[in-house]
Amino acid sequence: MLPANTLNNKGRKDMSNKDAHWLKTRNHMMVTLAIWFFFSIVIFMFGESVNQGSFLGYPLAYYMSAQGSLAAFVILIFWFANKQEKIDDEHGYGGEREDD
Repeated sequence: MLPANTLNNKGRKDMSNKDAHWLKTRNHMMVTLAIWFFFSIVIFMFGESVNQGSFLGYPLAYYMSAQGSLAAFVILIFWFANKQEKIDDEHGYGGEREDD
């Protein structure tokens, strides 16, 4: 029996299913953290220049922090869970679903 990390015919190492799952999960987590960082830190770095506009009578930076980022985080949570479920199913780690 050959070890899991043997070279294939193209000179690359074959990854075990567990390693491939972890690689996709880690990359997915890094993308999610980058999006989170953007909406929680980067947008507000430009708050002073954005405040020249207004929305519903509130400064635009305030409105973006009170409503826009909250909506982005909720969408991010659902996107993360859905994508992670697909990664788990692809590698055989998904739980069985009930059709009730």
